Amino acid sequence: MQRKAYVTGTAALLAALLAGCTSGSSGGDDTSDKNADTGTSTVAAQPGKYRTLPEACGAVSHDTLDSLLPGIAQITDEEQRDKAYAGDATLTYDTDRKVGCHWKVESSDATDRLSVDFERVVSYENAISDDTEAQTIYTQMEAAADIPESAPPTASATESASASASDSPSGSPSSSASPSASATPTASGSGSASGSPSASTTPAALQPRTLADLGDEAYLDDQLSASGSTAEQRTVTVVFRTSNVVVTIEYEEQPMATGTVPDSKEMQDRAQNLAAQLAEALNG
Repeated sequence: MQRKAYVTGTAALLAALLAGCTSGSSGGDDTSDKNADTGTSTVAAQPGKYRTLPEACGAVSHDTLDSLLPGIAQITDEEQRDKAYAGDATLTYDTDRKVGCHWKVESSDATDRLSVDFERVVSYENAISDDTEAQTIYTQMEAAADIPESAPPTASATESASASASDSPSGSPSSSASPSASATPTASGSGSASGSPSASTTPAALQPRTLADLGDEAYLDDQLSASGSTAEQRTVTVVFRTSNVVVTIEYEEQPMATGTVPDSKEMQDRAQNLAAQLAEALNG
């Protein structure tokens, strides 16, 4: 009889302990639920469209390089010509974040240089999307270039600029342009060398400006500078953003003959055509 009473008492004690544990667990769940209801949840921003980048030196076709770098056609040695087409890759430690390539070709008339850079922007803030971070970087680049805040030129204005250029003896706006051509003021932030005789002859339609229909946003800069005792060097830069990728194109030409001014419209057209091709390839 004593053994039976002992067993019964032990069972009652275990039952009481189990009941207490269950009650404590339930209370903890209720507290957690209340905290979850009153807490503020942060929704992570959407990642950018692009997770990788193209191979920069292979992003520009041979036909496009023929147009931008006329000296390639003058290279008679096949091995040297292939090397010129291949370009030189920019040193990078993460090809998924930043890649680039540059080319330099000399001809009997000029030395031409081209560089193409791709940067894939990634935001490390949950509340800031990759696209927003890329937009911030692009805006900083546009501000640094001092691009005027003006509407893109109309087609008729561009055609007028082309006609004005063709009237020049050299086929481009230059220091030998007529006095009436120099009446066009140079826009603030044009980047042209101060005091350059050809700076004031640049038509309004060819001055630095934002570009429409190229990526999500884009701008073009055109700088003309004297290079010591040699001819003036023109640098046309096109920068555009598509989603979380920022693309920069720099196209330079330095004529061999002193006093020769590179054709602004021709260089701008070539650079914009390349930009359109790269934007299409990214979206494809």
